[in-house]
Amino acid sequence: MKVLFVCLGNICRSPSAEGVFRTMSDAETDSAGTSGWHVGDAPYGPMQKAAKNRGYDLSDLRARAFVAQDFDRFDLIIGMDDSNLQNIEALRPVGNETPVVCFTDYAPSSGMSEVPDPYYTRDFDGALDLIEACAKGLQADIG
Repeated sequence: MKVLFVCLGNICRSPSAEGVFRTMSDAETDSAGTSGWHVGDAPYGPMQKAAKNRGYDLSDLRARAFVAQDFDRFDLIIGMDDSNLQNIEALRPVGNETPVVCFTDYAPSSGMSEVPDPYYTRDFDGALDLIEACAKGLQADIG
């Protein structure tokens, strides 16, 4: 199974989701952003620090932009919020059926409809709490 996590800039939420999920799964993982603002950048420093405090090393990850070819490269594409999902779908090739879902679909008991962006909220630990819950749900779903 190949899973792609997608957020806006690919420096907070999606690399964290990738880092958390790759520790609990044999799935091939990657992450991307719907904007190209941070292409080539490492995950945001405060996000890396919060993740490292929980045992997740994000230092090897680098931001990249989501591209239409990702629909063919991955079995599942996971967005962090409605805006990400809309931007992903806007690039969907005609006839492609790769599932695109919101990460919070895997943690319905959280009551959250999206993963808030800690770059703006500054709540890195809260974002990681939700990302961990979603990753556990995803792992249970795909086995």
